Amino acid sequence: MRYAWYGDDFTGACDTLATLAAAGARTLLFLRAPTRRQVAAAGPLDALGIAGTARALAPDAMAAELAPVARCFATPAPAITHYKCCSTFDSAPRVGNLVLGTTALRRPEHDPVMAVFGGQPSLGRFCAFGDLFASAMAGGEVHRIDRHPTMSRHPVTPMHEADLRRHLHTLGLPAVRLIDLQVLDAARPGPDGLQPAVELALAGQPQALLFDTTTATHLQQLGQWLWSRAARRPQLVLGASSVAQAALAHWPDALPATPDAPPVAAAQAPVFLLVGSQSPVTAAQVRLAHDLFEQITIDPVTLVADGQALTALACRCAELLKQGRPVMARTRTPAADGPPALRVAQACARLLVEVLARSPQVRRVGVAGGDTASMALRALDAWALAWQGQLGPGVPLTRIHSDRPALGGLELMLKGGQMGPPGLFRQLLHGVP
Repeated sequence: MRYAWYGDDFTGACDTLATLAAAGARTLLFLRAPTRRQVAAAGPLDALGIAGTARALAPDAMAAELAPVARCFATPAPAITHYKCCSTFDSAPRVGNLVLGTTALRRPEHDPVMAVFGGQPSLGRFCAFGDLFASAMAGGEVHRIDRHPTMSRHPVTPMHEADLRRHLHTLGLPAVRLIDLQVLDAARPGPDGLQPAVELALAGQPQALLFDTTTATHLQQLGQWLWSRAARRPQLVLGASSVAQAALAHWPDALPATPDAPPVAAAQAPVFLLVGSQSPVTAAQVRLAHDLFEQITIDPVTLVADGQALTALACRCAELLKQGRPVMARTRTPAADGPPALRVAQACARLLVEVLARSPQVRRVGVAGGDTASMALRALDAWALAWQGQLGPGVPLTRIHSDRPALGGLELMLKGGQMGPPGLFRQLLHGVP
């Protein structure tokens, strides 16, 4: 196996699945470290992914989450092990710590210097001279991450530092050297084009090398360099799905030729959409689809504190779905003194399980919000996801693998708060030709 990745939330893990599958790689995204039976059922794979919830976890919980993932990855010993973080790199020392996460996946045979790919241009994420920039919405204005209208105010992991070297230092990785735009643009073609600059940076004995990324050409350069280095020693890489994009640009073996992305058909049954995200991007998507769904408002305080209220809410959603009406259940903006975001996400997960248990006719589900999606899918009795098609950049439609007939084949959209075009929820209903 060439490539293995762990996604620290389910939406991001699905994006990497889509990136690899759309390029022809045989791949599957497992929802926990898979059993031998599940790996055998998956068949031969070029790349294997595991989706998790580390982005929302404290250090001790992260260690418990990642230990079985590390054991799973040790057996195929992939040339590239990718810790897939959010493209905005939001993380904090006590919540979703990226340095603790990558350390947990490190094997003795890994290159001691980790590579960090700083941007994902296809999603409007750019790393220039070490600073991270991100668009506010698809094709929108680009902001330095510490001035981003959403990520600078994230309720759990606000980004107050744009320089990823300083950010990683705060997380516990003090020695990070930069390979910047000037080096990338001046490098001669070929797998060794970056090597002089890399050797100069390595002379300072860093723990990691951060690579600027602002264009697809940069990713092609980095992919060639990464495989060249992986031929000598397995690589541990931190970054968004841009790591997979770089790897695909110079995959050692030819992957099957793939047609254009398959169309996504309109839903043939009522759709249930659970919206936990409070981001402005999601709010705009909700407004454009408001007249297409029956609207259910979720009070976070009541949802967390009252199990009977949660069940009553699930019954209300199920009754509307039984009538053939698509339903959007959306959490109200939480108060400053409301329950913790993680507890709200966990309660939303229980709501999803109860709605689906009462609504066997539902065959397509959407979940908006990274933590909400991670907890929701972890609560379902499923063991893997396969790629079905794309609803928009960074928003794949997937298909569930489950031993339960009621869940097997269920179509699922998982969307991070900042992801997707304005008409995304309309496309979830009506498809993408």
